[in-house]
Amino acid sequence: MSESCHRICPLQELAANSVRKFEVDGKAVAIYHIDGVVYATDDTCTHGLSSLSKGELDGDVIECSLHFGAFHVPTGKPVGAPCSIALQTYRTEVREGVVHLYRPE
Repeated sequence: MSESCHRICPLQELAANSVRKFEVDGKAVAIYHIDGVVYATDDTCTHGLSSLSKGELDGDVIECSLHFGAFHVPTGKPVGAPCSIALQTYRTEVREGVVHLYRPE
């Protein structure tokens, strides 16, 4: 499978233990900076179509602000009802202090 690489932002622009929304090819993506590691998932909750970047990040779990369902950020797996469908996750890499995201083509 082929991937496209997207430059997101300098790592220093992501606060520690935070989540922030970015647009990548017209798609909303949530970028997480958790304990020094950068993760990426779709920003839209699979249950209520709400922006996860507006939710509450607790460790490596993001809670949706609409119905309070939750997902494990590194895997995208739902860990709190009413969510039952996993989030799409994306590979990330920090090169020369810049966050890059890889999406399937």
